[in-house]
Amino acid sequence: MVGGELVLAALVILLALLLTLVLSHFLPLLLNPKAPKGSFGWPLLGETLRFLSPHASNTLGSFLEDHCSRYGRVFKSHLFCTPTIVSCDQELNHFILQNEERLFQCSYPRPIHGILGKSSMLVVLGEDHKRLRNLALALVTSTKLKPSYLGDIEKIALHIVGSWHGKSKDKGMVNVIAFCEEARKFAFSVIVKQVLGLSPEEPVTAMILEDFLAFMKGLISFPLYIPGTPYAKAARARISSTVKGIIEERRNAGSSNKGDFLDVLLSSNELSDEEKVSFVLDSLLGGYETTSLLISMVVYFLGQSAQDLELVKREHEGIRSKKEKDEFLSSEDYKKMEYTQHVINEALRCGNIVKFVHRKALKDVRYKEYLIPSGWKVLPVFSAVHLNPLLHGNAQQFQPCRWEGASQGTSKKFTPFGGGPRLCPGSELAKVEAAFFLHHLVLNYRWRIDGDDIPMAYPYVEFQRGLPIEIEPLCSES
Repeated sequence: MVGGELVLAALVILLALLLTLVLSHFLPLLLNPKAPKGSFGWPLLGETLRFLSPHASNTLGSFLEDHCSRYGRVFKSHLFCTPTIVSCDQELNHFILQNEERLFQCSYPRPIHGILGKSSMLVVLGEDHKRLRNLALALVTSTKLKPSYLGDIEKIALHIVGSWHGKSKDKGMVNVIAFCEEARKFAFSVIVKQVLGLSPEEPVTAMILEDFLAFMKGLISFPLYIPGTPYAKAARARISSTVKGIIEERRNAGSSNKGDFLDVLLSSNELSDEEKVSFVLDSLLGGYETTSLLISMVVYFLGQSAQDLELVKREHEGIRSKKEKDEFLSSEDYKKMEYTQHVINEALRCGNIVKFVHRKALKDVRYKEYLIPSGWKVLPVFSAVHLNPLLHGNAQQFQPCRWEGASQGTSKKFTPFGGGPRLCPGSELAKVEAAFFLHHLVLNYRWRIDGDDIPMAYPYVEFQRGLPIEIEPLCSES
């Protein structure tokens, strides 16, 4: 009898929990009838798994295609365990980004906070974010002002490109390399040099890179692989320990006069040591992942378009022909890389390195005919704007010529680096690095993609096979 009562009690508790779950899931629908049309999916999970379903990054994916066709370019859903407004509209996206901290606030899922750290610029809010962003802008400014800035980038590009000569031949006279790995080596070497003053040859650089790769593996696995979270946290702790050691060594040595950003950071009294370490990690992350993916995207799309590749090659041959042998590129040379800039912008538009960002409504917001309820998550989807055929003709086609005569910067219909107060401060540095790397790649090698590999959004973008390419040295080298 007692056993039966216990079973009955357990069933009642279970039913109550299920009822509470269902009510909490669907109650926002009843309380906010004027929110945009849409669907909430199943309790707890909502439509998150469908939203995160992998797809080619130069497509919307089946979830957005289906929901936009059924509900319009602004709709409601239930994502990341919370009621959500999804915006695929360029005007609303712009409105959201421009009203940061007034009507909307950055709101990434809690596990991201644990991986990046509570002081990360990606997750901090209000005045803390403004303070860190000003420091980031100081990093960019100090980097650009360094006389060796462009030379450092080019030396590292030459080192990476030159390392491919004489590698074991996998296919006759043609080398096969995992290009994403090479792009990561380049981008990481550049940002470590800029931030910490370390060269690629120093043992500590290799140690930081190894831990950083482990950190990135855990970060990009979220939220599909939650066990990756402690893995990433452990890697972050090791990197933090190494960076703390470098900071202490630099501080004990007094003024280093290296001219890198660490000197600028150590001279600041605004941040605690923990914040300084976190800021270094943010700088490494921003300068590493975005830049390496951008370079990989450029190589991927040019590998599909012989005509555009030939135009880029001619442009760089023209620049190199006016320089002495072994003479480094200058800022004036960079300004002449006009078609290269078109290619970079088009790779950003088609590749969609950043698909969307997380925001939250701070109050009820009415925009045009849309009501965004207070407390709801808001996702401005950049890829949906980049791939909108009404804004970009033949939107899914890689056509760099569309940028001729157009603005090269961020606009309502082109937001590869975000916008508003959280616009990526290092976006121009990433473009410079991509252009300089491409200069030596097109003048030294011809290449083609080995097999079938495409950029996939998980939602973080990556090439499943690491973008293997067949490379063949050209007879004349820069």
